[in-house]
Amino acid sequence: MAPSMRDVQLTVTGKSSSAAAEDDIDGAGEEVRLLDSYDEVNLDKLDENLRRIQVRVTGMTCAACSTSVEGALMGVNGVVKASVALLQNKADVVFDPSLVKDEEITNAIEDAGFEAELLSEPAASHTNPHGTVVGQFTIGGMTCAACVNSVEGILKNLPGVRKAVVALATSLGEVEYDSSIISKDDIANAIEDAGFEASFVQSSEQDKIVLGVIGISGEMDAQFLEGILSKLHGVKQFCFDRVSSELEIVFDPEVIGSRSLVDGIEGGSSGKFKLVVKNPYTRMASRDLEESSRMFRLFTASLSLSVPVILMRVLCPRIPLLYSLLIWQCGPFQMGDWLKWALVTVVQFGIGKRFYIAAGRALRNGSTNMDVLVALGTTASYVYSVCALLYGAVSGFWSPTYFETSAMLITFVLLGKYLETLAKGKTSGAIKKLVELTPATATLLVKDKGGKFVGEREIDALLIQPGDILKVLPGTKVPVDGVVIWGSSHVNESMVTGESAPVLKEIDSVVIGGTINLHGSLHIQGTKVGSNTVLSQIISLVETAQMSKAPIQKFADYIASIFVPTVVTMSLLTFFGWYVAGVLGGYPEEWLPENGNYFVFSLMFAISVVVIACPCALGLATPTAVMVATGVGASNGVLIKGGDALERAQKISHVIFDKTGTLTQGNAKVTTVKIFNEMDRGEFLTLVASAEASSEHPLAKAILEYARHFHFFDEPSNTSGFQTYSEQAKFSGWLHDVSDFSVLPGKGIQCSIDGKWILVGNRTLLTENGITIPSNVENFVVELEESARTGILVAQDNIVIGALGIADPLKREAAVVVEGLIKMGVKPIMVTGDNWRTARAVAKEVGIQDVRAEVLPAGKAEVVRSFQKGGSVVAMVGDGINDSPALAAADVGMAIGAGTDIAIEAAEYVLMRSNLEDVIIAIDLSRKTFARIRWNYIFAMAYNVIAIPVAAGVFFPFLKLELPPWVAGACMAMSSVSVVCSSLYLKRYKKPRLTTILEITIE
Repeated sequence: MAPSMRDVQLTVTGKSSSAAAEDDIDGAGEEVRLLDSYDEVNLDKLDENLRRIQVRVTGMTCAACSTSVEGALMGVNGVVKASVALLQNKADVVFDPSLVKDEEITNAIEDAGFEAELLSEPAASHTNPHGTVVGQFTIGGMTCAACVNSVEGILKNLPGVRKAVVALATSLGEVEYDSSIISKDDIANAIEDAGFEASFVQSSEQDKIVLGVIGISGEMDAQFLEGILSKLHGVKQFCFDRVSSELEIVFDPEVIGSRSLVDGIEGGSSGKFKLVVKNPYTRMASRDLEESSRMFRLFTASLSLSVPVILMRVLCPRIPLLYSLLIWQCGPFQMGDWLKWALVTVVQFGIGKRFYIAAGRALRNGSTNMDVLVALGTTASYVYSVCALLYGAVSGFWSPTYFETSAMLITFVLLGKYLETLAKGKTSGAIKKLVELTPATATLLVKDKGGKFVGEREIDALLIQPGDILKVLPGTKVPVDGVVIWGSSHVNESMVTGESAPVLKEIDSVVIGGTINLHGSLHIQGTKVGSNTVLSQIISLVETAQMSKAPIQKFADYIASIFVPTVVTMSLLTFFGWYVAGVLGGYPEEWLPENGNYFVFSLMFAISVVVIACPCALGLATPTAVMVATGVGASNGVLIKGGDALERAQKISHVIFDKTGTLTQGNAKVTTVKIFNEMDRGEFLTLVASAEASSEHPLAKAILEYARHFHFFDEPSNTSGFQTYSEQAKFSGWLHDVSDFSVLPGKGIQCSIDGKWILVGNRTLLTENGITIPSNVENFVVELEESARTGILVAQDNIVIGALGIADPLKREAAVVVEGLIKMGVKPIMVTGDNWRTARAVAKEVGIQDVRAEVLPAGKAEVVRSFQKGGSVVAMVGDGINDSPALAAADVGMAIGAGTDIAIEAAEYVLMRSNLEDVIIAIDLSRKTFARIRWNYIFAMAYNVIAIPVAAGVFFPFLKLELPPWVAGACMAMSSVSVVCSSLYLKRYKKPRLTTILEITIE
């Protein structure tokens, strides 16, 4: 039954459309929206003389119907643009109202043989504040790299599409497009018009929700549901599919939230309907299961029809009773011939019609794929066998038939497709595991109007909103990212960060969705929900990585584009070569099969060549390995942003480390304070802390914490943000007021306090301001630097008044990792903005020979480029905002997971555990992945290089070695499966042991 759809007009109350737009922009940071609905149009973008309407079109059944409607509309004088959405049964028409009327447009559709109904225009337009939308589509019907190239080419040529990436292994396409120019439905239509199946999965916006509805038993219930939805403010459109019981709602999040929407429907039905939010990833997994089930059904059906055909040829002649039945003359043919023809016809054109459809779509788009080869081979065998029967009935000369060749070919290809579907499903196991980390439900603490908690309620975890207070019991999962507001417990974060040790969580501690609360009960306030959570971003990152193409795949794409024409040419050469040689007496007649002739003998070799060649193995070699590798990396706390990053990482020859927060713990502590005038220690610390309170540097945080501890003798706070220190300090009122504050990157800060000019920073800052550093101060700072501590100088009104020594302990694994990299043939370098003495002392401690000190943030990128000029592949490992230029400039940027969002955004690898050992894992995994990809290519190429000559009969004159077409089909089917299984071997990856790398023998 076709889905029912009802359109609801959006009414804006209490604010103007411009105000609504401003609110939407203001709220953009809180919520990332799903794709805008197809009825939303930015009318401002249209010429003021043009008008846009939408028409419901009934009676369309396929892409040809939608094309027919579009053609009818474009043929109307005055219509500027017409787009037809087959799945939504809608037409979007832009026209000049001075030349054509609404009724003429509907009449044109009806004249084309369809029913048309004009839909109401939306009362207000809603502009997309983000400009572009990233949408994800499932694409069915792709069989090899040639199909991928075809779909990508179609998508990239669409107006408004900025970027399109299609992944064969996941049957997914990711499209970045301008929603004011093209809609998601236009994109899906373009894919379908090319002959593939397309359905929208999700996007970067969030104004659509898919719900499973329990309680619909008939037409009356469906109408009742539509009535409830029609009365809800903020609902713009809805579509209820009665077959799947799925309700798709497009709503305005500025008017109604997703939880309020669900509550409104359930409340409006007085509990009759129960709604379940459909997770898009779960829906995709169910589609994968359906696809594998469908392939299995096709395979078993084909096998059940093909086995009798084989038995009639091999076994029945040895059983007299059965054989007598088969040779019983029934009309012009024997009973056995009738049975074979009937069974194989069902296999060829019933079960095997998918190959004809896929081949036709490929040829229509000017490309070729594996389906073309299968369709050619099986059709040649079937048509020859039918012709042989007809020729025998007319002439009385009965040639052997090869019906079983066609049937078994299709059976083995379907078996290969089924096994390939199962194997490809396992390559995306990492995403499935990540999705399963999120709990299905959460306990919401309900407050009254006075803010007092009055009860609890269980809600779907996908309906949690920012600001919700949630209760997390011991042994349960944290539903979303948030902050602890009550309670204390230890949380296991290993499933997200890879860190095995439980982490203590107290008030103000940050928790991550999907982690497990171990002991105590917690109350948390949700801060990030939906696609903004850490877990969702990890899933998105892994998914994007699996969608991306490694540069090495371009080779496979090129081979795939010329593969099928080459194979068909070789097949024709094989046929004519054997046939002409036979006619000219080039080989004895004893080589021919019983009752056979040169034509049949040559045809069997030619068919074997067509069906044994396999472009799929080449197309799957890279994407399946990248999928598995990114999943393995995620499970080990290493997030990889794409196949190109993987490919570059295996060639890394130099690794540049930032010092602070990367080689060191990033937990700087003030160890020494020296005052060079009569100022009181407390007054000096208050002065320095006041100056540093507005700075975001880790050293500023250390000074502020030390000063606060000196004044109040309290324990260091568990709060992670340094701005919190500043706010707490200012609240207590012990800091001075600061004016004219400014940060000088790589040097320090300057400001004015009580009319006095204060400088806090390194030597460069003071000397550039004309301040002379006394010898006793210089000696004190040199002493600090030689002991691997950073010296901070403080000047007041151009006079040095004191200095502080700050130490940042090295990470315990730093020295071992540096030695391990050297053993792996990678040269480590350290770059820092710190002074040369401190830098050399730290580098000596970890074993790094090449040091670059006193480098400004922009200079770090120059250091990276200096190594790249020599042809080296350079990796940069950093954590802070000041590292982002270098991370972006490096061939491979690796961001420490505990670092800033900007650093993580600029990097290609994210090390979630903040452990330097993951640098070794990243390089080792990429090397093993590309070793596996090379093996995949070697196998795929070797298979075709060896198999095609064998199938062509090159070795038949010497070894009498030949491959019947059905055996060739089985080989072709298994080649794809073997490549996928080869990639799956990466799932056995074990991170390298440092003792092995360093060649340490443990007694």
